[in-house]
Amino acid sequence: MRSIDEILVAASVLLLLSIFASKAAARLGVPALLLFLVLGMFAGSDGPGGIYFDDAYVAQSLGVVALSVILFSGGLDTEWASIRPVLWHGLGLSTVGVLITAGLVGVFAKLVLGFSLLEGILLGAIVSATDAAAVFSVLRSHGIGLTGHVRPLLELESGSNDPMAVFLTAGLVGIISEPSTNPLTLLPMFVWQMALGAGLGYAMGRLAILLINRLNLEFHGLYPVLTLSLILLTYGGTDLLSGNGFLAVYILGLVMGNNNFIHKQSVKRFHDGLAWLMQIAMFLVLGLLVFPSHLVPIIGLGLISSVFLIFVARPVSIFATLAFSGFKFNEKLIISWVGLRGAVPIVLATFPLLAGMPRAEMIFDLVFFIVLTSILLQGTSLPLIARWLGVEAPIHDEPKSPLTLEPDAGLQSELVDIEIPPGSPVEGKPIVGAGIPKGALIVLINRANEFLVPNGGTVLQSGDRVLVLADKDDLAQTQSVIEAKAER
Repeated sequence: MRSIDEILVAASVLLLLSIFASKAAARLGVPALLLFLVLGMFAGSDGPGGIYFDDAYVAQSLGVVALSVILFSGGLDTEWASIRPVLWHGLGLSTVGVLITAGLVGVFAKLVLGFSLLEGILLGAIVSATDAAAVFSVLRSHGIGLTGHVRPLLELESGSNDPMAVFLTAGLVGIISEPSTNPLTLLPMFVWQMALGAGLGYAMGRLAILLINRLNLEFHGLYPVLTLSLILLTYGGTDLLSGNGFLAVYILGLVMGNNNFIHKQSVKRFHDGLAWLMQIAMFLVLGLLVFPSHLVPIIGLGLISSVFLIFVARPVSIFATLAFSGFKFNEKLIISWVGLRGAVPIVLATFPLLAGMPRAEMIFDLVFFIVLTSILLQGTSLPLIARWLGVEAPIHDEPKSPLTLEPDAGLQSELVDIEIPPGSPVEGKPIVGAGIPKGALIVLINRANEFLVPNGGTVLQSGDRVLVLADKDDLAQTQSVIEAKAER
């Protein structure tokens, strides 16, 4: 039994190494989660760290909590306006696409790996969840974005396919453990879980906004604590009612992120940091859980399984689901290649372990190998593939304004950044004579990446980014004045 001091030192060292690893990952152009997993494996019983850990229940419990926090944070940062045009396509990928992937992998596992069909579909369901966050971190480290609606589609898919993968995994584990169970019972169960998860997630989102805006807490630091408690309540309550808790917390974040509430920016920053902590802790624990020596005997089977998933199952599911979507051929190809696997499949692989299934250990080792292969092959080659397919778009990082506005329940004003285009009627005029509505206040100007505090005599120039404080009506008028074409 290790002392609490030893545990604290080991945990802090692993966290520090993970932070350094994330910096190295950005420079190397590989997903940080790969280095987190490797750190966990090195710290484990087969590595120099010598930390023995084989408690699948603890790993799964931590994974469930971590995924709830991560999904909420993802929903909080997702703009409804960006995903609305691809809503149905994203939902198709997260349901029909997951089913196709699971089915194809199931047939492959039966024919090649010697699994039963249900065991094969279970393997397919486990590895069907994607991790777009890892993909975007790789792209950002190379200064690359994705064109059109590709990025919002991937964001929506990654946030909404986890609940489907969890549902299928839990359902199939139950059917395999109890052969007398009728598989057709999964259909009404699916409808109930998803409907209840979506409904409770939306209701809790509206309740959260009402509570935050009305409670008027004495200490601002309690607002992030309030939102964290609501995440856990939403997941736990939904799960107790046999709904899909992961879908509920994602929609909770989506509803809150697309509505105003007080201390919104500080709450978002808190949950962004907490999501990183949960992600690091989850990957480290999952790395500790695996025994690298167990992966050696299944390298061959794991490699051909990865190849089938990456080059057959994922592309077929994407092209079938998006057959009538309007996405171009090269866009479908990059969506297929972006099917990066992360921690979710490894967490789901603990379900068969805890159920005591005969092939549970083999499934877990295969899933871990598939995740590693996916990260190494797809993660590292993604920038090259994006350029080759012609779907890259440069990322222009504007310098962040030193001023932010925390929404307040009684505050109707907004702080908006507006760029002055060439030929604008306000170009070359002082602010006082530019025709800006009296209710609008230009509080800051970004000129050539330098910030200026203006006064009424400050002359506006083409290319200036002005930070305007006003209510919605005055903001609309200000934007109309600034962006109108100058009369010739």
